[in-house]
Amino acid sequence: MADRPYLFLELTNSLCSTCLRKVEAKVVVQEGRVYLLKHCPEHSHEKVLVSTDADYYQFSRRVLKPGTMPRKFNTTIERGCPYDCGLCPDHEQHSCLAIIEITDHCNLTCPICYAESSPRRPSHRSLEQIAFMLDCVVRNEGRPDIVQISGGEPTIHPEFFAVLDLAKERPIKHLMVNTNGVRIAQEPSFARRLADYKANFEVYLQFDSLDAAPQRALRGADLVRVRKDALARLNEHGISTTLVVTLKKGLNDDQVGAIIDFAVEQPCVRGVTFQPIQAAGRLEGFDPARDRLTLAEVRARILEQSPLFQPADLVPVPCHPDCLAMAYALKLGGRLVPLTRLLDPSALLALQGNTILNEENPEIRRLVVELFSTAHSPDSSAWTLSQLLCCLPELAVPPALTYDKIFRVLIVQFLDPYNFDVRSVKKSCIHIVHPDGRIIPFDTYNLFYRDTAAARMPAEAPALVQVAGITSAARA
Repeated sequence: MADRPYLFLELTNSLCSTCLRKVEAKVVVQEGRVYLLKHCPEHSHEKVLVSTDADYYQFSRRVLKPGTMPRKFNTTIERGCPYDCGLCPDHEQHSCLAIIEITDHCNLTCPICYAESSPRRPSHRSLEQIAFMLDCVVRNEGRPDIVQISGGEPTIHPEFFAVLDLAKERPIKHLMVNTNGVRIAQEPSFARRLADYKANFEVYLQFDSLDAAPQRALRGADLVRVRKDALARLNEHGISTTLVVTLKKGLNDDQVGAIIDFAVEQPCVRGVTFQPIQAAGRLEGFDPARDRLTLAEVRARILEQSPLFQPADLVPVPCHPDCLAMAYALKLGGRLVPLTRLLDPSALLALQGNTILNEENPEIRRLVVELFSTAHSPDSSAWTLSQLLCCLPELAVPPALTYDKIFRVLIVQFLDPYNFDVRSVKKSCIHIVHPDGRIIPFDTYNLFYRDTAAARMPAEAPALVQVAGITSAARA
């Protein structure tokens, strides 16, 4: 009798990529790759690549940690995942990062845009509505780890700085602004005022390429000069910045190493986030069969193109290891030194816990202080500055080495109709705040819950549930 041509790992639920019906799926390994095998009664069989590295895929499952629960659940379990989002009690993870979209308006019409924003969508949310949405995050989280102000293009909201004031009035540990950088680049006074907020604050700057052609394909414009001018102002004012790179296979995935090298040279840049395109929203010129990248492929590109990192340096984030991988390093003398060279890798995994860390995180601060403290006793197991100098004698170590020398590389893969896995989406920790107060995983929000996506909800899914305990008039 013949064997199956694959190794069956487990059974899960996925979506038919054509009709978005929830369907059963096998997770299998074949020739070192991981696939979802699905069957839709209407659209037949589908085989979707989930990972190009079966060993890493299975390792990521071994580092999974118990989820951290939000303080409150907002919807009830009625139809099952992914139709009860809000968060429902069956979700396994709180909001490591909560996104609040303050406008649908944008000064660009990007060919690739999960929110389908553009100059033709002029609506801005009121300060009352935004305050309500911020309060919903605080209600669920107590002290939210990271809140990201997004859009559209948030910096063109007519009351943008009032929005930042609202966020700063609340017990948010770290505030981000997701921006294309146009206003920062073109208005010196805007950048100066932004610097007033820079404590526990970060700019999440779109930075898809060092060249014009990929930017035209993804953003509809040559933004090379805009990006560099924006970075010049952010460097001038010392505003912490992460470069976020939307990746499309065959377009800009050959530049990940060059972008990391460029980022290391920028004093304000704390790291780079690589995001393969999620098949949702506006997808001009995007063929999912040809252009999708898996997390493992992005990880491989980093390892191939950046001599700074080895496989042990780029590890899963335990809160959602299917979709998040991270490397931490130190900026020393214009070079990166991965922390995994100085620490037991298992300690770094334990440190990450259930949150996406940033340089303001007290655990990272504690680790760096301990790592470079010269006040340890002889019995201390922590590395001292003198020990580091022995190991890395060629580096000119700054005399005042502080936690702002931390540099991170993060891979964020979002689930879409092709790689959707109910088991995985339950661990999602990057969430969007719906205007009615629900806290919804980014993955499912863009598929079903965004105003431009609601019509895609399958016919067998009943009307959306009401939000439990939220009655504010601001929901309107």
